[in-house]
Amino acid sequence: MKKAYLDNASTTAMRPEVIQEMTAVMTENFGNPSSTHSYGRAAKVLIETARKTIASLLKAEAREIIFTSGGTEADNWILRSAVKDLKVKRVITARTEHHAVLHTVEVLVTEYGIEAKFVNLNPDGSFNLNHLEELLAENMPTLVSLIHVNNETGVIADLQTIGNLCKQYGAWFHSDTVQSIGKTEFDLQNLPIDFMAASAHKFHGPKGVGFAFVRKNTPLHAMIYGGEQEKGMRAGTEAIHQIAGMAKALKLSYDNLIEERDYISSLKQYFKEKLDAEILGYRINGEGANLFYNITNVLLPLTEDKTSMILFNLDMKGIAVSRGSACQSGSIRPSHVLQEMLSVEDIKKPSLRISFSHYNTKEDIDFLIDALKTI
Repeated sequence: MKKAYLDNASTTAMRPEVIQEMTAVMTENFGNPSSTHSYGRAAKVLIETARKTIASLLKAEAREIIFTSGGTEADNWILRSAVKDLKVKRVITARTEHHAVLHTVEVLVTEYGIEAKFVNLNPDGSFNLNHLEELLAENMPTLVSLIHVNNETGVIADLQTIGNLCKQYGAWFHSDTVQSIGKTEFDLQNLPIDFMAASAHKFHGPKGVGFAFVRKNTPLHAMIYGGEQEKGMRAGTEAIHQIAGMAKALKLSYDNLIEERDYISSLKQYFKEKLDAEILGYRINGEGANLFYNITNVLLPLTEDKTSMILFNLDMKGIAVSRGSACQSGSIRPSHVLQEMLSVEDIKKPSLRISFSHYNTKEDIDFLIDALKTI
């Protein structure tokens, strides 16, 4: 049976070289990195080499990379620490953020009494930066948390402009960069950003590992207490094979970035051409905004009664796509992102997120289009 995996914004297949790297580490480097004997020292070298590799690829300093279990943990730690350690009294975010940010902000409002403000969106789902500046002008200790590439629509935020506004008004700036790290270049020496979150499984690495970028000399405290791992910021014996696999995956992603980006962009263009030819009345959610090259969120001209079964029907045909974030795939509620962008009538229609990787082919797209036509 033919299958097509078109849900790469949810997770990506690991590269064979990453699996080989992790297997070698698990076989040969089982020492505890905190041990002082040769086994421990060898494991510690692997961790610090991975940290230096990641930092170099992002033009950061090694001490600015803190390993975590993934993007959600990094987001939670940064937001909580901003309130506890940086004495932030207000978080400015958007209602289209990933739930790792939104739900954390909700808890911080309840637990610490901070103020939460939400940036208005433009009709295409991009952030209204004039409104952001109006909010920032209300002077108080503030953290701005705005996603770089929206995980459902692919709408891209202008980190440079947002960061400059934050600096102008003395605010801290955090961005969930889970969908973009490994897929676009970063120069953290020059980008005006204080905190970022990343997750390895979004760039063909292992699940269960990621990192936080924390600008040097930022006074954040530990997220987990115990030993002195991660410079005392995150206690617990490190998952060496996960960390080594993540560094390998990120290096391969950047080594192949230009070629793979061009190829994936051509797939996305081919998908648009097939939609134009075969699916009358469709619409791209976020069209008009600056959209990322591997995500397309398409609203289909189907009746409401077909909406609830469309993913099931596609899955039965061997096609994996998404109606929203995988983190809420068990929910029958409409996407919280699209609820902010679509009319009451359009939100009842099916919107599918199709996300590509370099492992996809034009045949995958033809397979999807044929399936949609039968539905």
